[in-house]
Amino acid sequence: MSLKVKSIFVLLVLAAAVAYVLPTIEAYRPGGDPRSIRNKVNLGLDLQGGMYLDVEVDTEAALQRMLDNLAVQIEDTLLDELVDYLRVERIGERVEVELAEGEPVNWNDDPYDRFLVSFEREVQGANRVAFRMVPEEQERIRTGSVSQALEVIRNRIDSLGVSEPSIQRQGETSILIQLPGLKDRDSAINAIGTQAVLEFYMVEDNVTMATMDPSRHVVKFLERRDPTTKKLTGREPYVLEKRPAMSGETIRDARVTISPQDNSPRVSLSFDSLGSDRFARITSRNRGRRLAIVLDNKVQSAPVIREAITDGEAVISGQFTMDEASNLAIVLRSGALPAPIQIREERTVGATLGADSIRQGIMSLLIGAMLVVLFMMAYYRVAGIFAILALTFNLLIILAVLAAFQATLTLPGIAGMVLTLGMAVDANVLIFERIREELRRTENVRQSVNEGFQKAFWTIFDANLTTLFGAFALLAFGTGPIKGFAVTLTIGILASMFTSIVVTRLLFELFYLRRPHLAEISI
Repeated sequence: MSLKVKSIFVLLVLAAAVAYVLPTIEAYRPGGDPRSIRNKVNLGLDLQGGMYLDVEVDTEAALQRMLDNLAVQIEDTLLDELVDYLRVERIGERVEVELAEGEPVNWNDDPYDRFLVSFEREVQGANRVAFRMVPEEQERIRTGSVSQALEVIRNRIDSLGVSEPSIQRQGETSILIQLPGLKDRDSAINAIGTQAVLEFYMVEDNVTMATMDPSRHVVKFLERRDPTTKKLTGREPYVLEKRPAMSGETIRDARVTISPQDNSPRVSLSFDSLGSDRFARITSRNRGRRLAIVLDNKVQSAPVIREAITDGEAVISGQFTMDEASNLAIVLRSGALPAPIQIREERTVGATLGADSIRQGIMSLLIGAMLVVLFMMAYYRVAGIFAILALTFNLLIILAVLAAFQATLTLPGIAGMVLTLGMAVDANVLIFERIREELRRTENVRQSVNEGFQKAFWTIFDANLTTLFGAFALLAFGTGPIKGFAVTLTIGILASMFTSIVVTRLLFELFYLRRPHLAEISI
C-alpha cells in the first residue's frame, strides 16, 4: 500500500472516529441533555446513579396456574358436551375429574384429546380420571415463565421512560435489572413488582364465612379506604368459588376512563377473541349472579350479571386515583406476570455517587496516561511521541465504537480502557526495542525500521490474540460489569493493533522514511 493511500485511509478512520465521538461530548458537556442525543456512549448505573434489582420468578406458581386453566377447560368442555359430572378440581400437581355414574367419555376422541397433548391421563376408577403434566411440558413452562416475565418487565420499564435499561436473565429463575438515571424508586418498584394477576370469580351469595366449605370456596376481601388519606378503613369479605371462572391473560387493551356515575377514574378492559368468547360464555350461564373482579387477590368490584356480555368489554372500578388507574392500565396492558416475583436484592446508586465514580475513573485514566506519556517521551524521545499520538488515536477509536453501537460505559469499562493503555504501549515498546536491536547490528536506518516492524508483528499478534481469547470468554460467560470490562478490552485490543502497527508505522514513514538520505532517528 502506497504512503498516499495509507495516509488517506488513516485520515478517514480519524474523521469517522471524531464524528462518532462528538455527540457524546455534546451530550455530557455542562448543561447538556443526554436524553436529547441518540448516537452517544451511554453511562451505566455505577456512573450516573439509578437502581439495581435482582428478582426471582416463582416458576412453581406458573405450573399451578396451568393446572387451574386445565381444570377450567375440562369443565367447559364437559358442559358444552352435556356430560354430567360431579367435580373437576385441582389437587396438588394433578387435576381430578369425577363423572356421574354411567356417563361415557372417551378421552382419546375429539374434543377431549387436546388435553392429552401436554398432560398424561391416569384412570383412578370407573368414573374418575386424573391428569398430570408431562415432564417436558413442566420444563417448558418453567423456562417460558422466566422468559415471559422478562419480556413483561421490559415492557413495563419501557413505559417508565428509562434510557438504556439493562434487563437480563441470570441462572434458572433470576432476572437482573439495572435502571440508570432513574429517580422515582417507588414508581419502578410498583411497575416491576406488581404481579397484576386479574381473575374473575363467581360470588356465592348464599354462603357465609361460617358455612363455607374450604374445599369448594375461598374468601377474598374488598378493601375500603378513606378517599382523602387512602388509609384502610375496613375490609368486606366475599365468599367465592374456589376456582376462578376466568383469568386476565387474554386482555387485548386496558385504558383509563371516567365513570359517568361519580366521575371517578376506572380501568376499561377489552379482551381478544378467545377472551371475548370465554367472557360471553360465563355471563350467559350466570345471569343474576355476581361476578367478582379480583386483582392480585383483592376484590375490586362485584357487579351483578344482568345479561350476557358478548362484546368482550369489562370495567374495573374501585377507589382509584388517576395515577393509580393509569399505572394499573399500564401493567395490565403490558401483560400480567406469568408467576409471582420476589425482589431478592435492591440497590440504589445516588447521582452524587455516580458523579464521584466518573471523576475517579477519569482521574485514574488521566494519571495512567500521564505516566505513560512521561515515560515514552523520556525513554524513546521522538518515537515516544509517535506512540503517544497512536495511543490518543486508540482511545478515540474505543469511544467512537462504543458510541456507534450506543453501548453503555461502566466503571469496569473504564478499567478496561486503562488496561488497554498499557497493552497499546506494550506493542509500541516491542516495535521500538526491535528497531534498536537492528540499529545495533547494522547502520542502515531504513532497513532497521522496516525489520523492527516486521519482526515485532507476530509477537504483537500472538500476545493480543491470547488476550482476545480471554476477553471473549468474559464476554460469553460474564454478566453485568464483567461484560462491560470485556467489551472495552476487546475493542481496545483491536484498536491497539491498528494504531501500533499501522498508525505508528505511518508516522515513521511521514517523518523519517520518505527522506532520501536517512542517517539517524530519535528512538
